[in-house]
Amino acid sequence: MTPKTILIPGGAGFVGSNLAELLKGHFESTRVIAFDNLKRRGSELSLARLAKVGVEFVHGDIRSRDDFDALPSFDLLLDCSAEPSVNAGRDGAPDYLLQTNLVGTLNLLELARRNEAAFMFLSTSRVYPLTTLNELSYREAETRLEWTGDEEIAGMSARGVAENFPLDGPRSFYGSSKLAGELILQEYFHTYSMPAIINRCGVIAGPWQMGKVDQGVITLWVARHIFGGSLSYTGYGGLGKQVRDVLHVRDLFALLIRQLGDLDAWNGTPFNVGGGVEISTSLLELTAHCEEVTQVKLDIGSNPETSPVDIPIYLTDNSRVRGTFDWKAEIVIEGVVSDIHRWIIDHREMLAPLF
Repeated sequence: MTPKTILIPGGAGFVGSNLAELLKGHFESTRVIAFDNLKRRGSELSLARLAKVGVEFVHGDIRSRDDFDALPSFDLLLDCSAEPSVNAGRDGAPDYLLQTNLVGTLNLLELARRNEAAFMFLSTSRVYPLTTLNELSYREAETRLEWTGDEEIAGMSARGVAENFPLDGPRSFYGSSKLAGELILQEYFHTYSMPAIINRCGVIAGPWQMGKVDQGVITLWVARHIFGGSLSYTGYGGLGKQVRDVLHVRDLFALLIRQLGDLDAWNGTPFNVGGGVEISTSLLELTAHCEEVTQVKLDIGSNPETSPVDIPIYLTDNSRVRGTFDWKAEIVIEGVVSDIHRWIIDHREMLAPLF
C-alpha cells in the first residue's frame, strides 16, 4: 500500500513526529498530516522540523469530534495519540487519560470508518497484567534481574512475553484503556471490514523524546548525564537491576513499511513489538552506557520502595511479528544511547530548558 494521505494523531509527539518525518521521506508524493493538541511539554518543538520536510500540522484534540472538521480525507490513520503514563489516574483523577485513550480512540475509529481508511493502532506491552508479570520468579545477576523460567505459563518463554500471555488481572488505567481500544478496534474490523493492525510496543526510544521518569527513561538518563540533575534507582531494592527491552523508533518505522506491504495481515491481529532479549537493558547497565558515551559519571541515588505499577522485568517475544513480516529490531542499546546523545548535543540550547 502506498497511501495517498496519512493522518497521524499525536503527530507532534515523540513517536508520531518521528514516524511522520520518516514516512514523508519514504513516500515523497504522499500527504502526511500531524494532528496534535500540543499538551505534552516540548511537542511544539517538533512543528518547525515537520514543516521543513513537508508534513502538515493541524491543531486539535481527539476528544473533540468538532476538531476533525479541519481535516481532509485520508486512507491511512496511524494512531500515535495517547496519555501514556502508567501512573496516570493513581491520584484519583483518571478523567483525562480515559477520555483520551477511550473516547479519543472511538472518535478516531469513527473518523477512519467514514474515510474508509486503514487503521494502525500503537498499543502497549502494558496490556499484560501486573500481577501475573510480578509473580514470575527471577534471580539477581551481577547487573540485572533475570527470569528463572520456573513457571509454565502460556505465552511465556526465554524469548519473553508473547501475545497469548494471560490477560486476566489489573494492569493500570493506561494499560486497561489501551486494551479496551484494541478490543473495539477488532470489532471495527469484523463489523466494517476496516483494515486494522495492532502493535503492542514496549519501551520506544530515540531523538525528540522529552523524557520523564515514567515516559522516556532512556532519554532522561542520557539528558541527566549531559545537563546534570538527580537520578535514582527506584524499586526492587534500589539497585537499578530491573530490565526492559528497548525499540528505536527507526526500527518501528521499518516494521510499519513492511506492514504496509502486506495489507492482508491487517485483520485486527495484535503483534508484540520490541527490542527483545538482544536489545534490553537494566538501569544499571544503562548508566554504564551513558557514562561511556558522555564521559560523565553521576552519583545515582537509591530508593528501595517499589511502585505498585512497576514490574521487575519485561522482554518482548517478537516471534509472531518476525514470522509474519520478516522483521526484527536492529539498533542495539549502544546505538540508541549514542543517537539520543547526538540529538541532545546538536540541540543543546533549545533542549536545556526542558531537561
